[in-house]
Amino acid sequence: MKQQYTLAYFLEDLWAKGFKLSDEDVRFIYFGMNSTNAPVWKVIIALKATLQFQHTFDGSFYMGVLEHISKRGINSKRKAWMVLEAKGLSKRKAL
Repeated sequence: MKQQYTLAYFLEDLWAKGFKLSDEDVRFIYFGMNSTNAPVWKVIIALKATLQFQHTFDGSFYMGVLEHISKRGINSKRKAWMVLEAKGLSKRKAL
């Protein structure tokens, strides 16, 4: 239960910063988390990457990122971002 609150707080922080997700988007985020059985920290990284590179919520991009970083060998946030950078999604390029 605690992990869901963490994701809920992250989504609430996005809302407070002015990024408004629709109820459908939020349901899809939780659907992705449940369908990939990913821990919350990977869901948050996938969501951050989606918003950073798409500048809006794109469900297919989010699912692609989440499925890619949900692999077994990725066990830290740093490793997840390194894998995304290897795929061409560099945090530096988005800024």
